[in-house]
Amino acid sequence: MTAATRNESTFRLEYAVAVSIRARPEDIWARLTNAAAFPSWNSTVTSIEGEIAQGQRLKIRVPLAPGRTFKPRVTSFEPSKRMVWSDGMAPMFKGERTFVLTPRADGTTEFAMSEVFAGLMLPMIKGSLPDFRPAFEQYATDLKRACEA
Repeated sequence: MTAATRNESTFRLEYAVAVSIRARPEDIWARLTNAAAFPSWNSTVTSIEGEIAQGQRLKIRVPLAPGRTFKPRVTSFEPSKRMVWSDGMAPMFKGERTFVLTPRADGTTEFAMSEVFAGLMLPMIKGSLPDFRPAFEQYATDLKRACEA
């Protein structure tokens, strides 16, 4: 696994991680889109309510922010390839998490996840955001472990 990265400028903050998984994209996708089962394999998620499908709004709770519920909408959904969850209102503050599955010739699949926070409010909010690198690394580790078990 590559270590999670953080890149930032004044109005943009991005976290990213990637890992090679010995599984087919379809099998990884099945895990990434089964909201009810998420907490059984992903220690970075307490619960997800809603259907992970194009246009749907989710309710996500995470240990990193106890007592808070995130409500992103699934804004892009290409089965077994790519999906995007978006929250917030541009141009003030918006977060977008992108998941990408890339099949490799050796039978593995590269899982890549990134989250971009952007907007005019970011310079004021940035200092209150946690460092997401450890959570991103744990997310990728949990997914790899679950898919390769």
